[in-house]
Amino acid sequence: MNISPEQRTETVLVTGGAGFIGCAISASLLQAFNRVVVVDNLHPQIHESGERPNELADGVELVVADITEAATWDKVLADVKPDVVIHLAAETGTAQSLAESTRHTLANVVGTSQLLDGLLRNKALPRRIVLTSSRAVYGEGAWRKAGGALFYPGQRTSETLDKSEWDFPDAEPTAMRAAEVFPAPVSVYGATKLAQENILQAWAKSYGVETAILRLQNVYGPGQSLINPYTGIMSLFCRMAMGSRSIPLYEDGEVRRDFILIDDVASAVVAGAISAQTHPTPLDIGSGEFQTIGTAAETIAARYGAPAPHVTGQYRQGDVRHAWADISDAKAVLGWEPRYNLQQGIARLADWIDVQPDVKPA
Repeated sequence: MNISPEQRTETVLVTGGAGFIGCAISASLLQAFNRVVVVDNLHPQIHESGERPNELADGVELVVADITEAATWDKVLADVKPDVVIHLAAETGTAQSLAESTRHTLANVVGTSQLLDGLLRNKALPRRIVLTSSRAVYGEGAWRKAGGALFYPGQRTSETLDKSEWDFPDAEPTAMRAAEVFPAPVSVYGATKLAQENILQAWAKSYGVETAILRLQNVYGPGQSLINPYTGIMSLFCRMAMGSRSIPLYEDGEVRRDFILIDDVASAVVAGAISAQTHPTPLDIGSGEFQTIGTAAETIAARYGAPAPHVTGQYRQGDVRHAWADISDAKAVLGWEPRYNLQQGIARLADWIDVQPDVKPA
């Protein structure tokens, strides 16, 4: 990290900072900033014990509170005047968001607006806000027809999915890049993350606050929740393989995803907080390549000596067919790039899961 002397005297405030990404960046933030304050409600879907996670670095101040309540920000900001805010707090389950849209909207949209209102009300405007957004804002993204023209196919329907028509005919998907592909979410979660982006950018431009918006692809790795049923497909696959189960593959097993190890996501988020420059459009954060779900499952099965994965033909509403990032802008702006490939990442995840106490095969 390239840390300036000025940054070492600064304070960073992290929402949702006791979660997967927050814990992963906590030690680096202590090196970069004089004071690190985390606000997190320790939701039982992630934090089963309700206690401070061991992975959150010593020296980080933890405030257990709800970001959707105005009183939280009046209490926190009476003491904390952040130079940088890293906004991680969010409900993240794509499928869950369809059944619990109010919960996702409250946390993601109202939680963001309450944070911004609180910063203004308490005269605590930071110089920069970093938002972790999601590739879900793109929906199915842009596809290219056989003749070369781009088009936006929109959401796949139950009618086509029931007929196992997984791809869009006579077309190929393209990489997701904010400067070229416009967002068109197909899940409540994706819609709330796009709303976060729009609210933050409109507010920040009005008050002269810098923004760094990072659209993350599929994050996985050591430290990921092993109890949350709505996130963490890689850890779920590992637990299935531990139990010598054949991993079930939705659709035809050829769904493309950009799996990025938590270590690489953490370095991108920290870079977003300390970089000398920001970017007017969001930056896409991924591994730099896509893999199929089938390839990921086969790699995990081989790691555990489990039976080969099998295709089920099932599907989930709100899932997109293919998703991967063009990370060229993130490299140029943040001076960042991923370090781990899929095989290295799975090895790190599996090694970590293997030593977790009370972990049970799925």
